[in-house]
Amino acid sequence: MSIALEPSWLEILKPEFEKDYMLKLKAFLQEEKQTGHVVYPKSKDIFNAFAQTPFDDVKVVIIGQDPYHGANQAHGLSFSVQKGIAVPPSLQNIFKELQQEYPEYVIPKNGDLTHWAQQGVLMLNATLTVRANQAGSHQKHGWEIFTDKVITEISNRKENVVFLLWGKFAQAKSALIDPAKHHLLEAAHPSPFAAHNGFFGCDHFLEANVILEENSIEPIDWQIN
Repeated sequence: MSIALEPSWLEILKPEFEKDYMLKLKAFLQEEKQTGHVVYPKSKDIFNAFAQTPFDDVKVVIIGQDPYHGANQAHGLSFSVQKGIAVPPSLQNIFKELQQEYPEYVIPKNGDLTHWAQQGVLMLNATLTVRANQAGSHQKHGWEIFTDKVITEISNRKENVVFLLWGKFAQAKSALIDPAKHHLLEAAHPSPFAAHNGFFGCDHFLEANVILEENSIEPIDWQIN
């Protein structure tokens, strides 16, 4: 596991890599590979969310739970998949909601959300790795401590960040965020099991941009090409 974090993140998070939980996590990941397990995403993409969205650029945070566990899907951005890979159901629903909010929105043919990340949307999974074909297999091995620290540092060091908290798991992270400094938008998860119970019609993408503009921050262009 490389710690070649983007410099602004490394300045904030470097102490984490020397802590006991992170050393145990690193040993766990090494053991996974040594015992023949395939781990997603590829090592170079584990910290891709940080590489694409430097700390100083963070405007919006979308919290996911786990990377996708199928071949060639995950590339370090929550909800996003690499180009050439079928768009997963939750992301299809995200695109459908965008089209409801913006009638001119064109449903993308791919699910690569790098364009969002490069504009300041931090797409953070709580767990940054997973064993192939085994959802949740790397939970409770230390990643959650690290990503909770990320959320806490954003809350402490920045202002007027919009947090999109979809589903109960993401909403539990609100305890780490100062609501007096930031904007928390909550809705159901976009998965097919929950989207009709409050994700569709949430208007989060429109609302996030209104909040950003009200605070003289450049809004997000949600269109993916």
